[in-house]
Amino acid sequence: MAQFDIIRLAHAEFYVTDLEKARDFYVGGLGFIETESDANHIYLRALEDANHHCLILTKADEASLHHISYRVGSEDELDRLAQLFLENNLPLRWLAKDEERGQGRAIRIQDPSGIPVEFFCEMEKVERMLQKFTHHRAARVKRIDHANCLVTDINMINGWYMNNLGFRCSEYTVTGAAEEETLWASWLHRKPSVHDLALISESGPRLHHIGFWIDDAKTILDACDHLAAAGYSANIERSPGRHGTSNAFFVYVRDPDGHRIELYTGDYFTNDPDWEPVKWHLSDPQRATFWGTEPPYSWKTEAMPVQHILTGELMEITEPLLHSNHKK
Repeated sequence: MAQFDIIRLAHAEFYVTDLEKARDFYVGGLGFIETESDANHIYLRALEDANHHCLILTKADEASLHHISYRVGSEDELDRLAQLFLENNLPLRWLAKDEERGQGRAIRIQDPSGIPVEFFCEMEKVERMLQKFTHHRAARVKRIDHANCLVTDINMINGWYMNNLGFRCSEYTVTGAAEEETLWASWLHRKPSVHDLALISESGPRLHHIGFWIDDAKTILDACDHLAAAGYSANIERSPGRHGTSNAFFVYVRDPDGHRIELYTGDYFTNDPDWEPVKWHLSDPQRATFWGTEPPYSWKTEAMPVQHILTGELMEITEPLLHSNHKK
């Protein structure tokens, strides 16, 4: 297996139907920093970011995920990755420097599950706002943390990321009786935390959510107060709680187009050489929420369609090989 220097999930691009409503939600409601914008795009970053963006909002007729993006350690990694993807016969396109504003050259693929994925190395430097405390407001988002994707063949795509790209598993969920257990979900990482990528067996390909790191549980509660006071109480989809999987404290919110954001904190270090993945069973009532409360129906059924990297058309959504009505 080739070794690739993939560092972490670094940004995502959402298509939104109203840029002004999206700006009000992300900047006014959640406290993202607006790096720059034009007639069709808003480039946002979080407080720790010293690079141009961690989230792009792009004006469109229909909401969808355009792509998620991983940063790699060198320009050479892009050429090595391209060779692998061509050998795998995956849809692929190169992006020239600044074709995505602020970013160096990059490569985009449709991964084998249908998710649009980008890899890049260089990005324009900007002012880091970590100690500009007068700019810390609303949710005080620190950085992007992970993507949660719904896929139809969990065994295939879990193996592809681990065996081809060197992702490691921190936790996983199985379903079925002991003698017939099958994989239902997997939490994979490159950075030394619980995940950069969660894979869930469901109708797909779809994006369930993007998670952003928050300092602590109190900050998440403060963010809920701010959202409610700003008129966004109805956008709080899943009330604050603690996951069994990942141990993270969370709240889930929806933007005006339905894109789901998790404000997330409190997971753990995973890079010890003798780390053993944590196993959960889908029937465990403390798996999804450690306190035992059920997620809302919308959280278990709704997700965002994803685009084809070459045509821009929405990928067809099909049923999973493993049927279930639950998620993390």
